[in-house]
Amino acid sequence: MRFPDKTCAMDAAIGRIKDGDTVMIGGFGVPGTPMTLIHALVAHGASNLTVIKNDANEPGMGIDHLLQSGQVKRLITTHLGLNIHAIELMNTGEIEVEFTAQGILAERIRAGGAGIGAILSDIGIGTELAAGKQVVEMAGVSYLVEPALRADVALIHADRADTFGNLAFAATARNFNPLMAMAADCVIAEAESIVPLGAIAPDDVHTAGVFVDHVTPLAELSKEYAVVQR
Repeated sequence: MRFPDKTCAMDAAIGRIKDGDTVMIGGFGVPGTPMTLIHALVAHGASNLTVIKNDANEPGMGIDHLLQSGQVKRLITTHLGLNIHAIELMNTGEIEVEFTAQGILAERIRAGGAGIGAILSDIGIGTELAAGKQVVEMAGVSYLVEPALRADVALIHADRADTFGNLAFAATARNFNPLMAMAADCVIAEAESIVPLGAIAPDDVHTAGVFVDHVTPLAELSKEYAVVQR
């Protein structure tokens, strides 16, 4: 059986993103954030995006570029505390922000990838996080119904990839990237290095290539996209 080569130019892969799409963006702070893909998305110009990301990065870094370019309509995240620009945009109503607890965000994404419609959680009961959410009762305990999350496209950063799209992540880059790779219709991965199929040992594969549509090597990019991930 011949496995397809999924490596491609970054601009060609990012060109699939349309106005109004929902885009998951991996990362736990800096580690695992696909900085070069974000720059390419800014250049591409797709607008009215719903972005799902654990955090808003810091000013001048990561998704802050998307926020400052006005391409984000809605942000689903756990916190904005490190990014004053994101806080200002939320306070002025220029973007809509949905906050969710970090573990719940991860579980909602995992549910989306597993084909589960929603999860139940007692986290947030009686707080602002429960506003507008459905509440159900089981065995005398109240739970919030937290809808699963899926996206049109996921942008992720890997330490290594092979040509078929099998991915290996470094350290905390594993927190959200593997989950998002299972919860999007199209998955685009940037990789620090791309190796031949079979060069990543099976036990070192964190995301199987069947979940990945495009792999883009950082080596092909200009120096302005270069980012230290560790």
